[in-house]
Amino acid sequence: MTDPPWSVVLLEDDKDTRLFFESCVRSHVRLTLAASFAALTPARTWFESNRADVLLTDLALPDGHGLTLIRELAQKQPECDILVVSVFGDEDTVLACVEAGAVGYIHKDSTPADVAQVIVDVRQGASPISPMIARKLLERLRRKPVARTPAPSGLLSPRESEVLELIARGYGYAEIARLQGVTMHTVQSHIKNLYGKLAVHSRSEAVFEATRMGLLDSMKPGN
Repeated sequence: MTDPPWSVVLLEDDKDTRLFFESCVRSHVRLTLAASFAALTPARTWFESNRADVLLTDLALPDGHGLTLIRELAQKQPECDILVVSVFGDEDTVLACVEAGAVGYIHKDSTPADVAQVIVDVRQGASPISPMIARKLLERLRRKPVARTPAPSGLLSPRESEVLELIARGYGYAEIARLQGVTMHTVQSHIKNLYGKLAVHSRSEAVFEATRMGLLDSMKPGN
């Protein structure tokens, strides 16, 4: 049985860039274009009653900033992978987006020819982030207090713990569903529950908080 294609929403105000992204998504058998917007407000309205697997969003929009939608989706649709479209020299803003819940970004000034494959790779667990952004993320993590606060006994269910470990290893939600032999809806429910228990809104926050609480101590290299 063939898995259904992943749904993609585009948010890009530059018409030529948006049309290019649309054609890339439509050309890939594993992707389907769910919606495409040139402004923030209609995109936010769409997500109030619809869901998507991937959001590819610009940041500087005519009626606001893409970070607004990233923060909203990180809370309401954590299963949606968010890719940022940025310009060079905007590393601090991209970093804020990653901390808010984005899984990676594409430089607008050097758009890869195969944007669709980048999106597919993200759904399969990849995180397209430059060495510059990765280094800044590590620097910020080092500055954060990491004193252990042991988690209450039985905080996470066995299945939630399994999902958390797979997230920490970089697996995408579709891969987790396949590995556990469950539906995407079931995986999304587990993720929503563990996010609530850890009081986080993104995968990076979940891994950081779980590590701080000792919930990932059982993970070993190669497992």
